[in-house]
Amino acid sequence: MSKAFPEWRDTAPADRAAVLHRIHDLIVERADEFARVESADQGGLLTYYRGERGIVRSASNFRVFADMLLERSEPEFSGPGYRASASIAGAGPVVLVNPWNGPLLLESWKVAPALACGNSVVLKPSEWTPLTASMLADVAAEAGLPDGVLNVVQGFGDEVGAALVGDARARRISFTGSVPTARAIAAAAAPNLTPCSFELGGKSPLLVFEDADLEVAVTTAKRQFSNAGQVCLIGSRLLVAESVFDRFVERFAAEMAEFTVGDPRDETTDMGPLIHHEQFARVDGFVQRARRDGARAVFGGGPLRDDGSLYYRPTLLADMEPDAEIVTEEVFGPVLTVQPFVSEEQAIAMANSTRYGLTATVLTGDTARAERVAARLDAGTVWVNCFWVRDLRAPFGGTGDSGVGREGGEWSFDFYSEVKNTVTAS
Repeated sequence: MSKAFPEWRDTAPADRAAVLHRIHDLIVERADEFARVESADQGGLLTYYRGERGIVRSASNFRVFADMLLERSEPEFSGPGYRASASIAGAGPVVLVNPWNGPLLLESWKVAPALACGNSVVLKPSEWTPLTASMLADVAAEAGLPDGVLNVVQGFGDEVGAALVGDARARRISFTGSVPTARAIAAAAAPNLTPCSFELGGKSPLLVFEDADLEVAVTTAKRQFSNAGQVCLIGSRLLVAESVFDRFVERFAAEMAEFTVGDPRDETTDMGPLIHHEQFARVDGFVQRARRDGARAVFGGGPLRDDGSLYYRPTLLADMEPDAEIVTEEVFGPVLTVQPFVSEEQAIAMANSTRYGLTATVLTGDTARAERVAARLDAGTVWVNCFWVRDLRAPFGGTGDSGVGREGGEWSFDFYSEVKNTVTAS
């Protein structure tokens, strides 16, 4: 890892970009193989991984960051008697710790910019979804990436992960996952002053105002069950204007009657299983505690069947207290809550009422209102009349317990690089 770094850092940007473009091309060529492995390993829909947001989207990270590397220019400044330029170079070996809910997508989101900047990389995938990380390493080697530049280390987080983030040779750490793990990583990195980037959990709001298109609102609400709700950015808290609350809930429940939970390899399936028995028990624990505390299941409310499988019914809960656990804590499963609001001010207050701030979605027909509300929401990303639109050049990250820092586009180059200001007398 450390030995491979200087040569890769000093490789011309055009040559680094060429390798990244080749990685992109090889992943696209093998997209169906990657899709089948990812679906079997993670439980996500095969149709999703074969679609435009799946493996091809993962590959595009390598193309986008290669293109950005070729397009970058070094800023120059001048004044009386001097001229200056700012340049970037790889920081050194970087440690990337990846979650299980979007293995290749989130691996490529980190690996591509780290390599583009000239770093050597140690990638630690989740022990629950190890397969496509190893496939990525094979593709990278075939694409011409020098030995030792991309290193995939498999193992358990409390053993392998802990050793990696505490290693003094690591010059950057990027982690996507839970808040408790991020705190442990920060503590391990602190003695070495290793900069960290954290993309953590969310309890994001989806606001439906009275002038929103209800068909769009219901369709958007259904999308919150993507990947069985195991997505950090979903809007799991539906906040709906009181004047349209009953109509929205009725239409949403009617639409969900046709929603199919089953084998993720089946093209007619809308949602597959949860990832693991531990996650299944965690999700069901949240739901059953909420129901004991008085929440009403509009639909769902428990496992799909009692046979030890990991299929969980998409669930919508109503009539909770504002500070209930199910409203304030991330479930990370197919569980949504729905609450009414009576004014714009109350909607904003409810949206900002958790310690998270990853995303927010605003559905309204009033452009001025959309701008007002978006400006006041505590979130790293706000979608207005859309959802899950991610330009790879844009920043992504959250406020509060949703993370530290931003990655994406120039923000990734900033994190994974050392910046040097060279001033010369003129």
